[in-house]
Amino acid sequence: MANLFNYKRLSLFFTLLFLGLLFTRSQTKQAASWGFAGHQRINEFAIYLLPAELQAVFIQHLPYLVSQSVAPDQRRYAVEQEAARHYIDLDHYYSKGQDPFWNLPQNWQEAIDCHTEDTLQAYGIVPWHVVRMKYRLQKAFEELNLSLVLKYAAEIGHYIADAHVPLHTTENYNGQLTNQYGIHGLWESRLIELQAENYNYWIGKAKYLPSVPKEIWAAVRSSHAALDSVLKFERQASILVGPAEKYSYEQRGSTLTKVYARKFCEVYHKSLNGMVERRLRAAILMVSSVWYTAWVDAGQPNLSQLKLEANSKTKNSDEDTIQKTSSRWKQRSCH
Repeated sequence: MANLFNYKRLSLFFTLLFLGLLFTRSQTKQAASWGFAGHQRINEFAIYLLPAELQAVFIQHLPYLVSQSVAPDQRRYAVEQEAARHYIDLDHYYSKGQDPFWNLPQNWQEAIDCHTEDTLQAYGIVPWHVVRMKYRLQKAFEELNLSLVLKYAAEIGHYIADAHVPLHTTENYNGQLTNQYGIHGLWESRLIELQAENYNYWIGKAKYLPSVPKEIWAAVRSSHAALDSVLKFERQASILVGPAEKYSYEQRGSTLTKVYARKFCEVYHKSLNGMVERRLRAAILMVSSVWYTAWVDAGQPNLSQLKLEANSKTKNSDEDTIQKTSSRWKQRSCH
């Protein structure tokens, strides 16, 4: 009871501290899945949905969990196997009018038996990789390894977020097959950049998920179901606004950059009727719930016993990153 009381006090203190900084810090705006700012928001707000005991630990390392939410994107072109972990081209597995999942087993081994592992890797493995990452996070909790808990928590947040993006479920991922090239960055980066401050991020509480595989596949199904609307409403907005007003130029640092015009984005965002916000909120809730589920499935270990491990070069590197990130954040918070 004493430990729980201390965790609650810590949770309240750090929540108040970081909420004060939440809407004043600058966000990195780069074109990536959900945009860097989108992934950072998802991991950050997921922390606030955790129960007090778990939140007290995670919120102490909020800077690391936020900054490392984009690590999988940063290594996509350096690690050969990384790219496939961010998407799944469902339309490769079915013909028009068929159930997208009728020919795609959700069990990894059954899917390999049906399509071969090379095929799965070629067309994306995000739901299976989320399940794999959940077990890694669970094992890190069991081993009381704080370095790995934080690493896996930050990165699974990225993959879960990607699974909530409709354009991560199709071969037509950037509109290249429908003459809508650039829609990927438009939907998950530009709209977030312009609208994210208007969204409601207070969703409720993380919940225990009896089956993470079932939940991640449900998220992928929901994302794919929204794909037609993503493409349809972009075409309609393009016609309504007209080609002359679809794009504009904005100053980004020292560079004048061509972007989707604010007027066009407003028309498109309105026609989506809250879709981007709904997918963002769903991602936040699921990230938080998977974190919580991994801890529960690990036997709810005493979180006060979590410690940074330094038994190898990799673990030393993780520890340095965590400590340096926290140090930079504290320095920035004091001014």
